[in-house]
Amino acid sequence: MTDLSDPTWWRSAVVYQIYPRSFADSNADGIGDLPGITSRVGYLRELGVDAVWLSPFYPSALADGGYDVDDYRDVDPRLGTLADFDAMVEALHDNGIRVVVDIVPNHTSDRHAWFREALASPTGSAARHRYIFRDGRGPGGDLPPNDWESGFGGPAWERTPDGQWYFHHFAREQPDLNWDNPEVRADFRTTLRFWADRGVDGFRVDVAHGLVKDMSEPFDAWVDVAQMQRGDGSHPLWDRDGVHEVYASWRAVFDEYDPPRFAVAEASVHPRRRARYASAEGLGQAFNFEMQEADWRVEDYRRVIDSGLADMRESGSSTTWLLGCHDTPRVATRYGLPVGPGEHAQQVARQWLLRDGAEPVLDRALGERRARAAALVLLALPGSTYVYQGDELGLHEVGDLPAAALQDPMAFRSGGAEKGRDGCRVPLPWTAQGPSFGFGGNGAHLPQPAWFGRYAVQSQDADPSSTLALYRSALALRRRLARGEDLVWVEDEPHVLHLARPGGWHCVTAFGDPVALPDGEVLLASASLEHGRLPADATAWVRVG
Repeated sequence: MTDLSDPTWWRSAVVYQIYPRSFADSNADGIGDLPGITSRVGYLRELGVDAVWLSPFYPSALADGGYDVDDYRDVDPRLGTLADFDAMVEALHDNGIRVVVDIVPNHTSDRHAWFREALASPTGSAARHRYIFRDGRGPGGDLPPNDWESGFGGPAWERTPDGQWYFHHFAREQPDLNWDNPEVRADFRTTLRFWADRGVDGFRVDVAHGLVKDMSEPFDAWVDVAQMQRGDGSHPLWDRDGVHEVYASWRAVFDEYDPPRFAVAEASVHPRRRARYASAEGLGQAFNFEMQEADWRVEDYRRVIDSGLADMRESGSSTTWLLGCHDTPRVATRYGLPVGPGEHAQQVARQWLLRDGAEPVLDRALGERRARAAALVLLALPGSTYVYQGDELGLHEVGDLPAAALQDPMAFRSGGAEKGRDGCRVPLPWTAQGPSFGFGGNGAHLPQPAWFGRYAVQSQDADPSSTLALYRSALALRRRLARGEDLVWVEDEPHVLHLARPGGWHCVTAFGDPVALPDGEVLLASASLEHGRLPADATAWVRVG
């Protein structure tokens, strides 16, 4: 049984991301829920993960998939109750699996009690000071305070009935909080303690780089604001130095507990600024999204791994590796689409979605082959690995969701430039048949395609060659093989990525032609060897010596 008292568990953990509304539905209403998660704890235990990360399960109008939070200290009634949450945590802990929850501090929903109070209060009131309200420009204040744009498209300001404007970097239903307000800071520390007291082991901090803002006038021109990853902390909205005062106070809260609570920052910042979020005085770990952005090229993987290792040396923390999450097209699809010179897989996948998955033709087998190979690379690296639900099944993006089914505000506010993220959020298939492939008893909140049955847990469960079997074997082997955090590059053919870990554990990936493996015992391979050689687009783990 896993030792849940280990304070350093997160340094090498395999964390499984659950998007609760799309994981398992216990009451046949088409929406995944907390009892559904509890019912699948055995699956998670058999998979071999160390922790689960839950995307938001709080009360929400779902203007942005639950990231528009009505109440930070409750459960959405459609997903369960606080008692259901406690039962889920207990079941996971009883099976040696820790619990990480999403915390969304940049903004609330427009239904939050604070924001309703702000709208009902006069200009300049304490209630409005919790958010970012400004007078408009022009005659009668009819123009927004500046020309900044929302990250979801359209203006970043919304006018209130009394004529003022409030700032929202994301959807208009997500008003940004004013983190210069001491009341805001104190309330979030209360929220952290609320969940830690209920047994939560850690927090994934949404938009961790966005809390502290410079809203002084004159405003920066929008052309400059669009440069999100400045390397000097001068951006008015992102990665300002003052945000680390917030996280130092959060660290004091985390350290009140034994073992200390863990946190990981979602911080899309310049690489040289990432270490501060991962420092022991701050959140402790920060997402490294570079692997998620990497194309299937040996030079991309070598560069990204070197960057992650440099993060570890600079911050003293461990880095994170992930191929996908609830915000990006599925990895098997990205790696199965043709990527031309000067193009990138993420860009190609998003354009493919705009064409309803029709062109270019997706090579499903190639994408799955590369995704399997990539998974073994990540699981061989020092640091922690994050696995998005369904990637262990080799799921593809659902590229042809009809417009009427879309839920993501990116699809509505981008003026047709984005189709949104719903295609990677379609509920999981558990059985090969049934009204929702075992997700629930009566359909699913996003339509599942007929081909989902081939990828269902039931279809893969007893197949030793399945992607699910590969993940289970890899996670079990990783527990036995992983020692320390050292990595040594082994020079090989130009199209080969070859690294060695302590104890004679080698990871070899062929990005081109088949390659001979080093002498030793082949422990696991993402594809069958061909005449003793590793085929193209495959990875093998070999014990040497």
